[in-house]
Order: sequence, then C-alpha cells, then structure tokens
Amino acid sequence: MSDDFELTEPELTPEDLLVLEDPRFTEESVALVTGAASGIGQATAVALAANGLTVVGADVDEDGLTETGDLIAEFDLPGPYHPIETDLTSDDDVDAVVEAAAEQGDLRYVANIAGMQHIDPIAEFPMDKYDLLTDIMLRAPFYTAKRAMAHIRETDDGVGAIANMSSVHGHYATQAKPAYITAKHGITGLTRAIAAEGEGSLRGFSVSVGYVLTPLMVNQIRDTAEERGISEQEVVEDVMLGQARTKEMMTPAEVANLFVFGFSSHASHLNGGDLLFDGGYTTTYE
Repeated sequence: MSDDFELTEPELTPEDLLVLEDPRFTEESVALVTGAASGIGQATAVALAANGLTVVGADVDEDGLTETGDLIAEFDLPGPYHPIETDLTSDDDVDAVVEAAAEQGDLRYVANIAGMQHIDPIAEFPMDKYDLLTDIMLRAPFYTAKRAMAHIRETDDGVGAIANMSSVHGHYATQAKPAYITAKHGITGLTRAIAAEGEGSLRGFSVSVGYVLTPLMVNQIRDTAEERGISEQEVVEDVMLGQARTKEMMTPAEVANLFVFGFSSHASHLNGGDLLFDGGYTTTYE
C-alpha cells in the first residue's frame, strides 16, 4: 500500500460492474438478494440489475434498501428493482419475500448474503448472539433455499442457482469468531446439499473472500486502530492483510461480480463448489 494511506469508504460506480451476455439475464428472470441494503449485498443487487435481471432486495434496513434503488436509478440500469423489508429470522417474512420474488417473473437466482459478526471467545460467547447469528447466516439461507427451490424447478427449463456468501472463515478457524466460523462451515454443507439435490440444472455454489472494504469494515478498522493504539494503515496491512499475499482489500463490487459470474451460463460447471478469492489467505503461509 501507498505511504499516503487514507482509509475511505468505497464508492460504487457502473464501471466497477461485470456485465455478461447470457440468455437468461433478462427482465423475465428474477434474482432474490438478501442483505441488499448495504455492502456486498447492495453491490450484488446493483450488479444483477446491471445485467438486466429483475432484482428483489431483502433486508431489515428499509432506508438502505431505498439507497440501493437510488443507485440503480442513478446508474440507469436495465433491471427492475423491488425492495422488500424482510426479517430473515422470521419464517413468515422469508415466505413472503420468496413468494413476492416468484410473482415478479421466473425466480432463478438466490444470493444469500445477509450476515453479522460478534467477537468473543467460546467460553464468553453470549448464546443470544450465537442464536441470532446462526439464524441469519445459516438457518435463513437453508429456509430460503427450501422455499425457493420449487420455484426454480418450475421455470421452463429448471435452470437456476442458489449462491451462499461464505468466507475464508469457512475454510479455517481463528480465535474469537466461533459462531461466524460455525455458520460459514455450515454454509459449505448447505451449498453441497443444494448441488446434490439440484439434478445439475439447479446449482449451488458459495463465494469466499477475505476482508472486504465495506462501510461496516471501515468502522471496524477505525475501532481496532483506536483499541490497539496503532494506525489504520497498520490495522489493514498487519492485522487484516498480514497473512494475505494480495495487499489490497477487496471492494464490494469485486465480490458482487463473483455472484454475477457464478449465476451465469459461463459457470455451468460450478456446482457445489466455492469461488475462493482470498488473496492467498488459505493457500499460502510463512
């Protein structure tokens, strides 16, 4: 990184987005995106709209969902957007958003991206936080897949995909993130189970990345710098990217583009597998 390091929130632009030619990337095809109000989920909703898909954004943050719609309108993207305030811990809300997505056209794609974090060692981890985290990040993706799979199968050719947001923490464990690690390892199993039952046309895949420069992460970097009495640059380079070989944090758009590719016909052999873009976190060591 540069010596004139400055921590800034990433700004999404149309030029950041991967746009592919795909026969199913049309307004008639619907993509449901959870966590669509901010960060990776927001960027993914925008990227899928850039590819001409009808996008249904689900999140508890109504204002954030509106902001996502404003970006799609500002960029003059071809895909229609429908925000639906959704509490993923409520089966009734999940039922409603899946049905609403199916009513917009052919529900083919689901991006389970919503997530949260709580940091504590196992012995001190509050069980209410464990339950909330695993409800949002494991149970909700399972239930969303359960409700969506029938709609994908009912399309004219049964082609579609359910994508789950994983992490480097779905590949290994570090200290003080036990619930997050448990959920992400579970996501690997869910992804493979979807692939096993999808008969080849309904695919499951996951996306694993390291640290992503979301607005939430910017705040976490600042808090960590203050807590440890070090600079923000040291937090990024030594604490977060110390193990990585690529010394730049990913942007939400770069992660969103992985979902776009994974949903496309270019990725027809990606089934049960994981798109690991981690800058060398899990494959190299000193």
